Amino acid sequence: MAKHPERIRIGTCSWKYPEWHGLVYSAPKGIDYLQEYSRKYSTVEIDQWFWSLFSPETGAKMPTPADVLRYRDAVPEDFRFSIKAPNSITLTHYYKRGTGANLVPNPFFLSSDLFGKFLALVDPIRDLLGPIIFQFEYLNKMKMPSPKMFKDRFGEFLDQIPADYAYGLEIRNKNYFNKDYFGFLSKKGLAPVLIEGYWMPPLAELFRKWRNEIRKHPLVVLRLMGKDRKGIEKVTGSKWDRIVAPKDAELKAIADIVKDLAENGVEVYLNVNNHYEGCAPATIGRIKSELREYYIEPTYSRR
Repeated sequence: MAKHPERIRIGTCSWKYPEWHGLVYSAPKGIDYLQEYSRKYSTVEIDQWFWSLFSPETGAKMPTPADVLRYRDAVPEDFRFSIKAPNSITLTHYYKRGTGANLVPNPFFLSSDLFGKFLALVDPIRDLLGPIIFQFEYLNKMKMPSPKMFKDRFGEFLDQIPADYAYGLEIRNKNYFNKDYFGFLSKKGLAPVLIEGYWMPPLAELFRKWRNEIRKHPLVVLRLMGKDRKGIEKVTGSKWDRIVAPKDAELKAIADIVKDLAENGVEVYLNVNNHYEGCAPATIGRIKSELREYYIEPTYSRR
């Protein structure tokens, strides 16, 4: 019998990939992807609602009620969505590609009013929600002068939004990580969201350094993203049906982190991106083999 299977959920970052036919889906098209996905996995990360800020002219795009209801009706009652909060909330400035390479402040940054509208739109799936993740880009001093200023501003925002949700914080600047940072997470009831990829050190290195602080939290989110997004897209041709960049040692180390956290009573969400090895379902299969004594994919009855 698996150890602590109730504490570990593993899923992918998004799910609409026809090339997962045979790995996850019964056919490449003409199916309800999410419904079939939820027969195999117990969680998924909704990435699409993150992409909400494009240019000063277009405003902030929010989820459509029809999509929210469709997602609700596609999954069983014990399934869980993790959601990335809209980047209209978390971007300090517009992306330069939408402003002619100019650094233009985002008027919606840390807007509790806009976030309240977002929560109202996703309310139909509230009972199916895992963590809502606030993902911040690499915050350099031009975008955020200091970690203290970030904690002050984000803390004020958190004090203005409903407290009865599970929130997680993802920072992509390793210089933010210190005891004060983890103290801030604890004080505000935030789950650490730790990524493998981009500008961050390997998860194993990060966990070794901050293990005692990380294990204090009841919930931790691990996101496997990969470091060379454009490179792996070139190799795969953006067809995500096979492993092209195997990371055997890294996966074993990540599995050890998951085991350590579960053994200490921490609930773990492990979200895997195609860009990590080339095929998220295949990566999940590989990491599940490392978690043989710890993890079983639950079987859920449908509503």
